[in-house]
Amino acid sequence: MKNILLFIILLIPWGLSALLFPVDTSFYKALNQPFFAPPSFIFGIVWSIIYILITLSIYTIFKKQLYNKQYITSLILNYITNQLYTFFFFTLKSPFLGFVDCLLVFITSLSLYLETKKLNDKAARLLIPYILWNGFACILSLSIYLMNF
Repeated sequence: MKNILLFIILLIPWGLSALLFPVDTSFYKALNQPFFAPPSFIFGIVWSIIYILITLSIYTIFKKQLYNKQYITSLILNYITNQLYTFFFFTLKSPFLGFVDCLLVFITSLSLYLETKKLNDKAARLLIPYILWNGFACILSLSIYLMNF
């Protein structure tokens, strides 16, 4: 029970931006999009899975008390940039700031992966889908920005 509670406590913050900054799907649908843009409902599914994987990674590190200053710094920077995307893209309705933040999320997710890998290889592997999705999201975000500039 204690482990489940810890997992839930670590998972909750990842969905915080959706509560603070609701996603305006009509804004997203109104933008010109590249042919490879997935339907908007896919994002909720993919991000839910990714947030669970991130949380499993963090849970592994925290449960084994493997964390250090570099890991915590990478985690906090990644969390902040990740949470700000919804604000920049959907609240400010800025595809440019969305792209810039998306790029920062990608960079900080790479940093988080590298810091996690130093501590626990299994926990780092859980972050690979996050990095891949962020790479795709950067290409999509740049494409949307350029198509609507």
